[in-house]
Amino acid sequence: MKLTVTVNGSPVDAEVADRMLLVHFLRDRAGLTGTNVGCDTSSCGACTVLLDGRSVKSCTVLAAQADGREVVTVEGLASDGELHPVQRAFHAEHGLQCGFCTPGMVMAAVSLLEENPSPTEPEVRAALEGNICRCTGYHNIVRAVLAAASERQQR
Repeated sequence: MKLTVTVNGSPVDAEVADRMLLVHFLRDRAGLTGTNVGCDTSSCGACTVLLDGRSVKSCTVLAAQADGREVVTVEGLASDGELHPVQRAFHAEHGLQCGFCTPGMVMAAVSLLEENPSPTEPEVRAALEGNICRCTGYHNIVRAVLAAASERQQR
């Protein structure tokens, strides 16, 4: 099928198999490799992106379901060369170790902060439950999300 998906603000036209997953569309057709394939079972969250502003695990969404919709990946967060507040906080708070889970964690955190600009630590932990960090960096990840929330409130 032919589809057009707005990815990080730009339209991407492609012909795809009906069963192609959004994660493979983003990586293979749009050339955006920041969205990682971790498990293909929706368990790890490494493939988390924003679909029409809400976080989804792109290994559970068909590319066809994104036709005519807007997708934001980790590559689309920075603006005019400036990192998104969540990206800055992950860097400042050492919220990444190997970096494999980081794009999904960042996207889940962005979604959380859009829904709840001032989360508590338990709320951050609950919101990130669907994302797995194999390097056990959760403490710094939670600190990073709380720091990003604080920075956004000060603006």
